[in-house]
Amino acid sequence: MAIRNGMSGGARHVSLSSLGNITGLFLLASTAVLGLGVIHQTSEVLFTALKLCGAGYLIYLGVRQWRSRAGLVMAPRSTSVRSRVHIFSEGLLVAISNPKAILFFTALFPQFLDTQLSIFPQFMIMVSTFMVISFTTLMAYGSMARQFARWLGTDRRTHWFNRIVGSAFIGLGVSLLRLRQPV
Repeated sequence: MAIRNGMSGGARHVSLSSLGNITGLFLLASTAVLGLGVIHQTSEVLFTALKLCGAGYLIYLGVRQWRSRAGLVMAPRSTSVRSRVHIFSEGLLVAISNPKAILFFTALFPQFLDTQLSIFPQFMIMVSTFMVISFTTLMAYGSMARQFARWLGTDRRTHWFNRIVGSAFIGLGVSLLRLRQPV
C-alpha cells in the first residue's frame, strides 16, 4: 500500500496510510497485551473469522489493483477531508485485518515484559519503537516508489505493474487462507 500510495499520491498519501497502519498496529498490540491475544490463539472461530476478513480484504485490494486502468502517477492535487479519511482508513484496515500481527505481538511481547515492573511503560516503549520503525520503513518504501514511478510513466509498464502488484495482494490473501491456528 505504501508503494502504491507513493507512486500515486506522494509523501502525503504514504504518511496518511502509514499513520492508519501504525494506529492499527497499536490497537492490535494493545489487544495482545490485554490478553485478548491468548483468546484469539485459542478460539478457532475468532481466528477463522479474522483470517477470512483479512484474506478477503487483501484479495479485494489485489483484484482492484489488477483491474485498475488508472496511471500510477497522478497530477498533484489537494487532498480533501474525505480522501484523507479514506487513505487513513485503508491503512488501518490493512493492519487490523491481519491475524498474523496479533499472533506476532502475542508471541513477542511476553518475552520482553518484566512482570515484576509496571506493564504499561514497558508496553509503551515497545509499541512506540515498533510504530516508529514501521512508519519509517513505510515512508522509505513510498519514497522509493515515487522515484520508481517516473520509470513507470508508460501505459504498458503501468499495466504490468498493476498486474504484478495485484497478483501479489491476491497471493498474500490466498496464503493467509492457508494460515493455521497455532496449537
